[in-house]
Amino acid sequence: MANIHKLTDEEIKTAVNKLNGWSYLDNKLHKDIKFNNFVEAFAFMTQIAMEVHLMNHHPEWFNVYNKVVIDLVTHEAGGISNLDIELAEKINSFLE
Repeated sequence: MANIHKLTDEEIKTAVNKLNGWSYLDNKLHKDIKFNNFVEAFAFMTQIAMEVHLMNHHPEWFNVYNKVVIDLVTHEAGGISNLDIELAEKINSFLE
C-alpha cells in the first residue's frame, strides 16, 4: 500500500475546506451525492471502483436508487489519511 500519513485535526479541517461537497462527520470524510436516476448513480460507482482498485483504498459507500453516500477513513492509520484526501479529490473530479 502507498505511504500512509494520518492527518491532524488541523490538516483535516484545511482539506475539507478545499473539498467541494465533503464534510467531516463521525471521524470520516463524508459526501452525499444525488443523481438523476439509478443508472447514473451506478455508472458513477463503477467509475470510482476502477480508481479505488488502482489505489487499493476502498470507500465505505451506500447506494439507494439515485443517491450515493460515501464515507472515507483509513482504518490502518486509525483515522483520516492522505489516501482519503486523494480519493475524495478523484471522486470530485468525476463529478465535474
